[in-house]
Amino acid sequence: MRFDLTDLRLFVNIVDAGTITGGAAQTHMTLASASQRVLGMEDDLGTSLLLRSRQGVQPTEAGHTLVHHARLVLQQMERLRGELGEYGAGLQGHVRLLCNTSAMTEHLPEALGAFLAQHPRVSVELEEQGSTDIVDAVRAGLCDIGIVSDAVDVEGLQSFVFRRDDLVFIVARGHALARRRRVALAEVVDCRFVGLAEGSPLQEHVALHARRLGRRLNYRVRVRSFEAVCRMVAQGIGVGIVPQAAADRSPSLMQLRRIPLAEAWAARYLLACVREVDTLPLNARRMLEHLLAEAPAVS
Repeated sequence: MRFDLTDLRLFVNIVDAGTITGGAAQTHMTLASASQRVLGMEDDLGTSLLLRSRQGVQPTEAGHTLVHHARLVLQQMERLRGELGEYGAGLQGHVRLLCNTSAMTEHLPEALGAFLAQHPRVSVELEEQGSTDIVDAVRAGLCDIGIVSDAVDVEGLQSFVFRRDDLVFIVARGHALARRRRVALAEVVDCRFVGLAEGSPLQEHVALHARRLGRRLNYRVRVRSFEAVCRMVAQGIGVGIVPQAAADRSPSLMQLRRIPLAEAWAARYLLACVREVDTLPLNARRMLEHLLAEAPAVS
């Protein structure tokens, strides 16, 4: 294949526009030139890439494959331009890091801050996503490092334990369950919960286990952070399930009772995952080593 970036950009634009004319215009190319390029790509591959009709065009199976990979190549080129531009601004490297909610709020700030302090000319693109989306992004090469729950499938990736991240049941000190040493979800599923906002991967994880019991969680209020959950629970508004690290760091700790959950899924680890350590850019490899320096031992 002898495709160049213009061919790839043109083909993506054609598929997005639904017509060769529209794709040509978006690529700032004449219709004749665009048509000739598409025909050349089809000749080179020996197969049709587009199904043509009076209503426009649609990609064939081969066309779907091409547009998928074309988008990845174009995204990588945009990142390459951005990162090379940062060298001109005095930076020496750029790392793309995706993490789940618990890692973002409880475990990464100190570790990442220490790394950046030691490497003042490295920049980090940090984004919070759900663990399942993160492993998909790592597999697709859209980020360097992902921090995810060990509940997701990381097959095909290299993964390492980053931090222990157990979930605990929290109640106010005066709650009827406050003296319990351990509770099962089935025992508390009918309580009125303080939960995270809709769409939170962790809250969806807990709700999934409730549904497996044939029940639905009853939310009295849903908030945007673990700290807000802890504060509401401390006021007796309801009960909650949060990472133990979040409860331990809460300003409301003295008004809370943390009770271990008697479920295997509540005892969990956060994993740092990459496609392959040996192919990581130097600064991403350095960051991974730094993040794993204080990783807990796993028996």
